[in-house]
Amino acid sequence: MARLLADRPADTLTIGDMARRLGHSHGAVRNAALTLVRRGEADQGGTGQPEFRANAKTAAAAQSAVISPPGTHSPRAQAATARTTLTAATTPRQTGPIRRPGGQLYHPRELADLPDVAALNRLRDADVPVLLYGPPGTGKTSLVEAAFPDLLTVAGDGDTTVGDLIGEYTQADSGGYVFQYGPLVTAMTEGRALLIDDATLISPKVLAALYPAMDGRRQIQVKAHKGETIKAEPGFYVVAGHNPGVHGAVLTEALASRFSVQIQIGTDYDLALALRIDARVVWVARHLAHQVELGELGWAPQLRELLSYQKTEAVLGTKAALANLVGIAPVEDRDAVAAAVIKAVGVKEVAPLTLGKQLSASAVRQPPGHAGSAHRGHAR
Repeated sequence: MARLLADRPADTLTIGDMARRLGHSHGAVRNAALTLVRRGEADQGGTGQPEFRANAKTAAAAQSAVISPPGTHSPRAQAATARTTLTAATTPRQTGPIRRPGGQLYHPRELADLPDVAALNRLRDADVPVLLYGPPGTGKTSLVEAAFPDLLTVAGDGDTTVGDLIGEYTQADSGGYVFQYGPLVTAMTEGRALLIDDATLISPKVLAALYPAMDGRRQIQVKAHKGETIKAEPGFYVVAGHNPGVHGAVLTEALASRFSVQIQIGTDYDLALALRIDARVVWVARHLAHQVELGELGWAPQLRELLSYQKTEAVLGTKAALANLVGIAPVEDRDAVAAAVIKAVGVKEVAPLTLGKQLSASAVRQPPGHAGSAHRGHAR
């Protein structure tokens, strides 16, 4: 990296420029460039997309190789490098739990005779965009995070703007304004994966800004920033999530046509059992899901709600966890959920988790050494 900059002392190079010349992934090149800047061995400029150039120390840095200690490079950079050196045929089968960026474990499922994470990586290598659809809480986002460690995410809603995707001017510490690139531009210039979550909640006019990056052009024009043209680097990939049952979610023909592969995601109830969630509650979820399929009901607990039930039960007990399961259901479906819980668990009745009567002072456990403090408080 230092040698490349030193050989072009009058040039300013972007991450994409350097990645093409060096033949390395954008993530690895970005890390190396920022390392040189931190050491004072290169200068960084640019008001949005970073640009790098040599300084007085760059030539000396180019004379010696520096081996970074373990842990220096980010997981995203390592994953991007590994992904670009593997063909689809040699993508490893990841069948065991995968740790997501937030620390949670993801358990791969089968997709087209492959682990789902391996299938998504093959689709990425072939540049085939994927739309994942299914009820909220079934693991769409978890799957994408597990498959792509270099992922950037846009959380879509009705207020998402073109600026949220491409970028906009923000006020700098100096008082002036600089253009801050958005996640779409960052993913394009660094060759990273981009998840458009809840894509069908975003206005079609806003999503239209994404389409030129996904078709044969693989570029966009940033009209707000001098009409700049941004080209997608190798590795750039778009995947979207869609919740069909969510109010306001509309899958337009223009959006659907951009995603050649569309994968339905549902809750894996066998996985729920393997995770030791109460089998009776899993039965409730299966039963309600069947009613949803028949059009008799609008809601059923998904894996997210089942995991939440397990945590609540561990903290507050079974009775409270069952009451909360009923309470989180939509009002119009609560009676059906309660009936299923009563049938499966054998309780006489179950109602949403609700605050009861005020406890008397004598019923409240006081910390050691504080007996009677409540009465003294009232006396004052």
